[in-house]
Formats: sequence, structure tokens, C-alpha cells
Amino acid sequence: MITFFICLIALVASYFLYGAFIDRLVGIDPKADVPSNKLYDGVDYIPLPRWRIFLIQLLNIAGTGPIFGAVLGACYGPVAFLWITLGGIFLGAMHDYISGVISLRNDGKSLPEIIGKYLGDGMHKLTLIIIPLLMILVGAVFIVTPSQILADKSDMPYLFWVGVIIVYYFVATVLPIDKIIGKIYPIFGAALIIMAIMLFGVLLIGDYTIPELVSLDNMHFNAKSLPIVPTLFISIACGAISGFHATQSPLMARCVTNESQTRPIFFGAMISESIIALIWAAIAMAFFGGIEQLNDYMQAHNSNAGVVVSLICDTTLGRIGSILALLGVVIAPITSGDTAFRSARLIIADMLHYDQKPIYKRLIVSLPLFAIGIGIAFVDFDTIWRYFAWSNQALSVITLWMITAWLTQRNSKYTFIALLPAIFMTYVCSSFLFVSGQFLGLGATASAYAYGAGLTAIISGLLMYKIRGYAKRGV
Repeated sequence: MITFFICLIALVASYFLYGAFIDRLVGIDPKADVPSNKLYDGVDYIPLPRWRIFLIQLLNIAGTGPIFGAVLGACYGPVAFLWITLGGIFLGAMHDYISGVISLRNDGKSLPEIIGKYLGDGMHKLTLIIIPLLMILVGAVFIVTPSQILADKSDMPYLFWVGVIIVYYFVATVLPIDKIIGKIYPIFGAALIIMAIMLFGVLLIGDYTIPELVSLDNMHFNAKSLPIVPTLFISIACGAISGFHATQSPLMARCVTNESQTRPIFFGAMISESIIALIWAAIAMAFFGGIEQLNDYMQAHNSNAGVVVSLICDTTLGRIGSILALLGVVIAPITSGDTAFRSARLIIADMLHYDQKPIYKRLIVSLPLFAIGIGIAFVDFDTIWRYFAWSNQALSVITLWMITAWLTQRNSKYTFIALLPAIFMTYVCSSFLFVSGQFLGLGATASAYAYGAGLTAIISGLLMYKIRGYAKRGV
């Protein structure tokens, strides 16, 4: 358990050490005016208590990511602990925190708007297409999985649950943020934390052995087709870094009441999610008696992480575990799905400069989004999920480059804290295009990695040239 505890301590310590460093880097000003005050509209710009925003942010960014992604990542072995810890601290928490601060200081603007401001009009137009589609894709994915599970656990058919979830999504997307999201999400967010704490207790007192990190070997049963580089970094997203998070931060940036709240809300929520992912990766490896046994079970169940989650909770936590498993595989994705649609609504409204205070205007924007989402929900799930995972990490790449540009314009001598992660994740996404069978399918060959490196060099060079040019002109 030494590796596990070192990683856990590092994650907790990073909030007080690295988080405090970023506080100083971005120049947190407790006296600064905030969007919830100067742009209050009673719908999206509403001041909320820090504890409530933290729990909402945690639930918004979590979905099934720190649970399902961690279980899938555990199949690679203890190397997953390394990625969750280092990725969560130096990529994910920094990414979420600084992008949240940038949105806050730009009146809570949505992600495409702030990307356009710091990376130019071309990137703005690109993300205005990509991000709303990704949000609709997230919403559609999180219609399918909960509906399938609820249909299996009840006498009601799949289409009934699809209808129920869509109606809920619509109501939660259109109503003011304090009516549903602000009231019930903190409860579910707290339940997500309680589940992780209980499983941590199981690891401590149960007869389980958590594997130690003694090598970087790939222990996945399909190691040849799923190499650690880049597939592990795509598989474990929400527990380490996820572009989806930056689309959710503006929702909470519009509710913050003081800049001093940003570290606990943005950095803190991401570190909490990494801890949840770390615990789930550990229990997945330990519960079956080892990584090989976990892989055998996953292979026998078609890599269905939901089956693993239900079995672990039911076995270790009894009736409470069944309830918490239901929360993990049903409630968590639903609550991320509706905020994905809400983000899409706000992005379109920001683009059109379309006031969202009147409810009929919220309906005008929301109805087409839901029509598209319902259509996608009936596409083959495997097809949706394969491309969602890559596009999610590609969005984190764009956000990291936006943060790099923001720091460059501030003449920061610590721009490298975003630049290096930006280059790294650019390589992860670029090499995935050549390695993965989802795209060009060259496999884990020297040529695939070389092509990925070449594409990374081109993209990074062009963006660095553009960013420096903007900084010199004071754009």
C-alpha cells in the first residue's frame, strides 16, 4: 500500500503547496468584483455559498469519469496511480483552476469566448463548433448508460427511462441554477465523497493487497492494442485531466462571490476527483486479488466497468453499497449530462449575445440542442464513446494552450507550468490518431509515435509563434 499512500499524500499536499503557488501566480484578489455581483440575473449569475459551489463543481466534472475511467485504467496496473497523481496535480488541477479564474475575470464567459480572446478568431470559430457538439455528445452518452441500467433494474422499458431523463435534462437546463442544481447536486456530490471514504475504509480494514509500483509495464489484457502511451492518458481522463471540466467552470464562475473561493472550488474539486479515482483504481486492483484477476474479470465481461462497480459496492458495502453503486452509475452521469446541455445553452447564448433571463429565450436556444442530443442517443453507444474520449482530451489541449497564452500575456516567468502540459497532451492526442485503431490504426510502432511527434512539433510551433506574436502586440 506504500505506492497508494504516497500518491494520496501527494494529492492532498498539492492543494496546500501547488494550489497556493497558483494563487500567487494568478494574483488572487479578494477585493475584486465578481460576475455574480455585477451581472446578477437570477438565472445563471447567482451568488452561492462556497461549500455549495464546490460540491456542484465536483459533481459536474465527475460523471462516471473518476469511477469507470479509474477501473478501466486499473487494468494497466499501478502505473495508473502515477498518471492519476501527477496528471491530477500538474495537469488537471492547474487546468481547472486557471481556466476557472480566466472565465471569472472575463465575466463568466463560456470556454469558446475566452479561447477566442487569447488564441484568436480562428480558434474561436473552431471551438464554437466543437465544444457545443461535445457537450451534446456528453449529454447523449449520459442519456444512454443510465437508461440501460435503470431498464435492467426495473420493469420499465429503456425508452421510458430515456424519456424521463430527457425531461429532467430539459427542466434542469432551463430553470435558474439555484432551483434544482443548487439544491440537490450538493447532496449527490457529498454522497460521491462518502462512497469514496467508505471504500477507503474497506481498503484499510479489509483483507486486501494493493499492488505496488515496481515497473512501468503494461499489464492490460489487451496491451498490444492498448499501449500505455497514449491510451492510458485517454482512458483515465476525469481523474487526471479532462477538457470537459473547463466547459463546466464558467457555470460556477458565475456563482462565485469572492476570488478567494476559486482554489477550493476549482483546484480543490479536481484534487478531490483525483483522490476518488485513486481509491477506485486501488479497490479495482485489490478486490479481485490482483491485476491479472481484474483483467480476467474485465475480459469475461466485455470490459464493462459498471459491472465491476456494482459488484464491488454490493460485496463490500452491502445494501448501502447497492445504493451508492446506483448513484455512481446512474445519478452521477445524469447530473453531468444536464450541466453539459446547460453549458451548450450558455455557449450558444454567449456567441449570439442572446439574453438568457427571459425563459422563452432559454427555450429557443435549448430546444434545437435537445433535438440533436435525442438523435445522437439512438446511435450505437460504442461509436459515440470511442470518439468522445479522444475529443474530450483534445479539448483539454486547446484549453492548456489558452492558459499558456494567458500567462504569456501576463509576462509570467512560470508560463512553462501550462506550456509543458500543453505540449505533452498535444502529443498524447496526436500519437493517438496514428496508434489507435479508431483512427489510422498503425499500432504502437516507431513510425506511429514519430508521426505523432512530428504533428505535435508542427502544432506546438505554430501556436507558440502565434501566442508570442499576440503578446508582443499586446493583444
